[in-house]
Amino acid sequence: MFGYAGKILYVDLNRNKTKVTVIKNGFCEKYVGGNGFAIRLLYDNTKPKIEPFDRENTLIFAVGPFAGTMVPTSGKHMVQAKSPLTGFMGESVSSGMWGQALKRAGYDAVVIRGKAEKPTYLFIDDDNIHFRDAKNLWGQDSIQTSDMIVEEIGDENVCVAAIGPAGEHLVRFANITNDRYRQAGRTGMGAVMGSKNLKAVAVRGTKKIEVHNLDKLMEVCHDLNEQFQGPGGEFYRKWGTPGMVLIMNHMASLPTRNYQQATFELAENISGEHIVEHYIAKAISCAGCPIACDHISVIEGGPHTGTVTSVEFETLYALGSECGIGYFPAIAKATDLCDRLGMDTISTGVTIGWAMECYERDILTNEDTDGTELTFGNHEALIEVINKIAHREGIGNLLAEGVKKASEKVGKGSKHFAMHNKGLELPGYDLRGLKASALGFMTSTRGGCHLRSQMYDFDVKGKIDRFKAEKSLGKMVMDREDLLAVVDSLMLCKFIRGVFYTFDKFAELYRLVTGIEMTADKLQKAGERIYNLEKAYNIREGWTKKDDYPPPRIMKDPIPDGVAKGSVVTRQEFEIMLNAYFEARGWSKEGTPQKQKLAELGLEDIAEDVGV
Repeated sequence: MFGYAGKILYVDLNRNKTKVTVIKNGFCEKYVGGNGFAIRLLYDNTKPKIEPFDRENTLIFAVGPFAGTMVPTSGKHMVQAKSPLTGFMGESVSSGMWGQALKRAGYDAVVIRGKAEKPTYLFIDDDNIHFRDAKNLWGQDSIQTSDMIVEEIGDENVCVAAIGPAGEHLVRFANITNDRYRQAGRTGMGAVMGSKNLKAVAVRGTKKIEVHNLDKLMEVCHDLNEQFQGPGGEFYRKWGTPGMVLIMNHMASLPTRNYQQATFELAENISGEHIVEHYIAKAISCAGCPIACDHISVIEGGPHTGTVTSVEFETLYALGSECGIGYFPAIAKATDLCDRLGMDTISTGVTIGWAMECYERDILTNEDTDGTELTFGNHEALIEVINKIAHREGIGNLLAEGVKKASEKVGKGSKHFAMHNKGLELPGYDLRGLKASALGFMTSTRGGCHLRSQMYDFDVKGKIDRFKAEKSLGKMVMDREDLLAVVDSLMLCKFIRGVFYTFDKFAELYRLVTGIEMTADKLQKAGERIYNLEKAYNIREGWTKKDDYPPPRIMKDPIPDGVAKGSVVTRQEFEIMLNAYFEARGWSKEGTPQKQKLAELGLEDIAEDVGV
């Protein structure tokens, strides 16, 4: 095969056994790779209604057909399992070099079942698979773990994806760190690894990856790389994602103090412009990326001297404005702690922001917080609580459950301001003034997510009226979800949207790499198929229409400040958009795919499980 490795590695941790199966072209065309492979493998290899921490919850790593080739930004990989945070599909994407290493080892996906009897790490060394003792690694942070494994193997080219103490302690939003500054961050995949006593997956790949038409591919990719060096990649190259802070603040769409406000008076202090001027040491890129959006910050001076980390916009929001903190060195320190301890920064910050509001409303007391003054703006408390969450100590044991479960346990009206969808904490866009985004974030099959439809592109850039809830948004969200299902299956970075973001271009690259005849229409149909399959999995696991609604604060508490003052997404407005979305998808009024629709997409077996 061209592009694809053509094999799936199955790992049984119960018996320390492996097997390899061959992938057929038909499977590749139908599910493309990455996300498509992962959700199909999850559906087929995981029993319905299984508990996320059950040993038989299948954990899947997958890459796309472009991994290891010259296609720009193709160095991503996907992690998938049933999420301990949401109870639905737990898709999580990471960048770096790890995915390319897996492809070079000869695999398009790794399917991990069972639970090791003792702490273990998996070493995939081309065709040789090793189950290694991780007793000395248990308790180490994710970066220490990676360094120790590389030293033990004796090859600095080995790529490691590892969990920290948060994964070991089953923090429901624990992540997986690879290549030091990259994480499969969302939905708690690190906790699934921890539940399996799996500390890390190390990969050394030395095989060649062949493409179908090298000469033409070189020509096309050279042109794309030149475009990335122009305006199409300038914003992220110059500022990284932190460049979004002042934009969102100006629009009164920067969630502040747990969405009690939409503007932050200290936004300048955590802006991309401020960080670049005072803290950036260098920019780095993932495998095959011409953008280099990842800006490494170094803190020199003050209590956090020596902190070195990569801070993204979502982190600046979650550990910054969301918690009322405008002191960048403390945010950098908190970020480094989350990365090392192994926790998603968005979920961490939103959960702590909820706890801060509970504390200021006297719903949580000093006794509940172990004496910590958990007030907005208290960056010392932020850092203290992050450590407690990772080890499930004191108040950290409650917050380690995530904001949905924590608010259900605490009650006292706190569910009103628990900012999540389906249990996944919301990213840094105040949806009350971004109504297309409100729909796209809520219909996301992995929970509250900005990356499944990227509707903020339309709201923020003024392509539509962001204050209007219209029926036409249903079709717009569907189309973007299908497009991005393909992006996540090809495993491309979403920052390519400034240069190429069409089915036509994706199909051209796919043909050049794989030699498989693919058209834009076929790819679009594949995106629709993959998204319907994701929805079917969630329905099988208990999804109902109510799971697609925003949290109460979005529908009942108008934005109190800034240019979007007074904006809110009423329940009536949201239902207009949601019903239009279901209609566009060809689903029932309750949001269930019709059997006929699933059959049209080649999902006849799924139709029998969940269709109406």
